[in-house]
Amino acid sequence: MSNETITIVVAVACGLLAIAAYVGLILVPAVTSYSRWWERIGAGFLSLYVLGAFVIAGVGGGAGVVWFWDRFQA
Repeated sequence: MSNETITIVVAVACGLLAIAAYVGLILVPAVTSYSRWWERIGAGFLSLYVLGAFVIAGVGGGAGVVWFWDRFQA
C-alpha cells in the first residue's frame, strides 16, 4: 500500500467513526426522548446544530494546529 492509500483509509475510517459517534451519542438519544413523530423530527433536525458545532470546533482546532505548527516543533 502506498502512503496516499493509507492516508485515505485512515481518513475514511475516522469519518465513519465520527458519524457512528454522532448517531449513537447524539441523534438516537435526542430522537428517543420524545413520543410524537413531529417532536422526533424536530429533535433530529436540531441535533444537526450540535453536529455543526462539533464540525466548526474540529475545523478550528485543526486550523490552529496548522497555523502554530512551527511553534510546536521548536
